[in-house]
Amino acid sequence: MGLGLPEMIIIGIIALLIFGPKKLPELGSGLGKAIRDFKGAINEPEPPAKEEKKEEKKEETQAK
Repeated sequence: MGLGLPEMIIIGIIALLIFGPKKLPELGSGLGKAIRDFKGAINEPEPPAKEEKKEEKKEETQAK
């Protein structure tokens, strides 16, 4: 039950009426940049948590 072509056309017409023809390209490019940045952040590997490991070692040595 996804969006088909008729639904996408209706959404596009409504967006055109609300924002106007001059603003739509700006909105589209902004949305594209946001999606691109989001995908890049998801695919980026997490840096090693050196800070957490140091804190755990300090707590272990203090507990002894």
